[in-house]
Amino acid sequence: MTNSPSDFPQQRYIDYFYDQAGSLPGTLSIDEDASPTQIILIDYDESHARKIVVDHPEDSAEVLHTDMVSWIDVQGLGDENVLRRIGDIFNLHPLVLEDVVNVPQRQKVENYEDQLLIIARMVLPGPEEAGFISEQVSLILHRKALLTIQEEPYHDAFDPVRTRIRLRKGSIRKMGPDFLAYALLDAIVDGFFPVLETYGERLEMLEDEILEHPTRETLNQVHVLKRELMTLRRLSWSQRDALSALLRDDSQLISREVHIYLRDCYDHAIQILEMVETYREFAASLMDVYLSSVSNKMNEVMKVLTVISTIFIPLTFISGLYGMNFNPQASPLNMPELGWYWGYPAVLGAMTIITGSLSYFFWRRGWFSKVSI
Repeated sequence: MTNSPSDFPQQRYIDYFYDQAGSLPGTLSIDEDASPTQIILIDYDESHARKIVVDHPEDSAEVLHTDMVSWIDVQGLGDENVLRRIGDIFNLHPLVLEDVVNVPQRQKVENYEDQLLIIARMVLPGPEEAGFISEQVSLILHRKALLTIQEEPYHDAFDPVRTRIRLRKGSIRKMGPDFLAYALLDAIVDGFFPVLETYGERLEMLEDEILEHPTRETLNQVHVLKRELMTLRRLSWSQRDALSALLRDDSQLISREVHIYLRDCYDHAIQILEMVETYREFAASLMDVYLSSVSNKMNEVMKVLTVISTIFIPLTFISGLYGMNFNPQASPLNMPELGWYWGYPAVLGAMTIITGSLSYFFWRRGWFSKVSI
């Protein structure tokens, strides 16, 4: 399904909200603009798979008593009652429920004996004016099930994983919920690449624009790009640290085989961080390119004005000399050429020769071929 730009939530960079000071641990802060909560259940084994929409949270409790791998995907944080019932069904620690509901949280990994909490940040291409959108995704790993809680129900990066489950691609249907958690984390990390590709194209376009026609609007776009890349850097840095903590964790919920896959996911996170750093340096260099381009334009303008002024200096001298109005009748030394028959044409001819000579001299020096305004 294709989403229109209006379907995407407004990207928040600074306007984070937090619990009120002095709140009890486990207090849930539900944003009044949060989307309604819906629950989608996908359970599967090597031979069967199904996907259903769960109307009542209690209907998902049966997955804890089956031999199939179950993925309970909770989308939207607008219904506190539903979220608390899910917490009761899956025996979530109050602090876990607080972390997954009170967004945003920093990316992290928390081990709670029989469950593992992983908080990640999903980044997706957004409307052109927003650059990208991001939302918190919380993964709670159990021995037989994986519970994910997303901020928004409209979009995510998990469609390739759903397709692999439906079409029985790869080994995901043969593995446990820990491998499913890896697959979702890998999809989240890989979601950074299309966003960074867009930023690479924007940087190249801005570079060409700065070199050809730098304007104040171009400079503003560079500033916006730098701020967005700074946000991406913060997100990718925290994502890398969370994956590193997950690799160091000795949780019994993650098998040794899945640890190998997580190392590959960690390598992708490092690659993303390096790309973000490269783009940030590129954006910073665009500021220098802008200043250099503006300075070069100013130098070219000054060169044109200098050429024009240099040509008119001797002409101004001649016209000023013959504008002194000395009376030739008072002395034969007072501008005798005023009485010449060809005096006026001679002065115009001299001025023409001077103009032509100076223009030829500047042309031979290559000034005319390099100046432009």
